[in-house]
Amino acid sequence: MRLALYQPDIPQNLGAAFRLCACLGVALDIIEPCGFPLTNTAMKRAALDYGDKAVATRHASLNAFRAAPERQGGRLVLIETDGAMNFQDFAFSTGDTLILGRESAGSPGELYAAAQASVRIPMVRGLRSLNVINAGAIVLTEAMRQTGAWEKF
Repeated sequence: MRLALYQPDIPQNLGAAFRLCACLGVALDIIEPCGFPLTNTAMKRAALDYGDKAVATRHASLNAFRAAPERQGGRLVLIETDGAMNFQDFAFSTGDTLILGRESAGSPGELYAAAQASVRIPMVRGLRSLNVINAGAIVLTEAMRQTGAWEKF
């Protein structure tokens, strides 16, 4: 199981993703370009004291991410407000990568086209969306439950 951020805009969300992935033992993929300079110093600052505990891989583009060896064999599952099905009804697999779009612009067409599935989190009518990392955490915990990943702790 992996979590991927597509062109993140907000350094604090990247930091929260580092912490989430470190604590849950899930690999993190960062698909660039980011909406902020992603230098090694900026990455360390965003990750705080979780940087050395998270397995994170930077990818120069969506194509580079899709071609990465660690992506072979698993599905790309897009988490989006208009996802095709409720995340609780989706059957996750251990090789899945859950991907989140940009905070400011959501998911572009190329991300929808690249994904083998899309899921949504049911929300109260009239509200637009959750914080991107909160959404990732909600879906990730369900995916881990379904695949038995919690049993490793």
